Amino acid sequence: MGKINVKDKDVVVPGEILATGMDSLPGIGTYREGENIIASRLGLVHLDGRTLKLIPLSGRYIPKKYDTMICKVTDINVTSWVLDTNSPYHAMLTLKEATSEFIARGANLAQYYDIGDYIVCKIVNVTSQKLVDVTMKGPGLRKLRNGRIITVASNKVPRIIGKQGSMVSMIKEATKCNISIGQNGIVWIDGTPEGELLAVQAIRKIEEQSHLSGLTDKIKEFLEKNKSKVKAE
Repeated sequence: MGKINVKDKDVVVPGEILATGMDSLPGIGTYREGENIIASRLGLVHLDGRTLKLIPLSGRYIPKKYDTMICKVTDINVTSWVLDTNSPYHAMLTLKEATSEFIARGANLAQYYDIGDYIVCKIVNVTSQKLVDVTMKGPGLRKLRNGRIITVASNKVPRIIGKQGSMVSMIKEATKCNISIGQNGIVWIDGTPEGELLAVQAIRKIEEQSHLSGLTDKIKEFLEKNKSKVKAE
């Protein structure tokens, strides 16, 4: 008979035995050794049916195909834009993937996306050498205007978004802000100054307390207590 030694959302360290027996299956961040399932990294336990997974608590973002990111334009070449992905790797946005409009040869590309602009884009390819290609063609992919940008730990993004977007929806409603969250840990918030400040405070609270149970109720209580400070636009 198998035994699970941990509970959902427990913090575990590399080498820790999470389960014994063959009833459980190793998932991301774990491996099997004989009858034991062992943690391969520092992380938060996620029990997914019979599978034990770990959500990492540290480490930089690594780009993956189909991820949606918020990136900053850092350079413009003759036929592409260079993007900061908040990771060790830059991304390239080519003319073909930048817009559905026809761009004439020699056009001033800065009129589309200038250095310093932030964009919401999607990864279409990551090569074995970690060359990252992105597109701006797709629902919700756009240049961001106004608002403020903050950076969070990319591994906390799922917690900030919540199940089926429940956590971020709660923040949007209470703060009257538009919020976009990239899987690379860049967050765009646009609303009144009071609304933006409250949204930042709520997101930082989630980031700091992501390992705690009952977090949704804590954030709901925090927002309820402070949302009267938010003025409607």
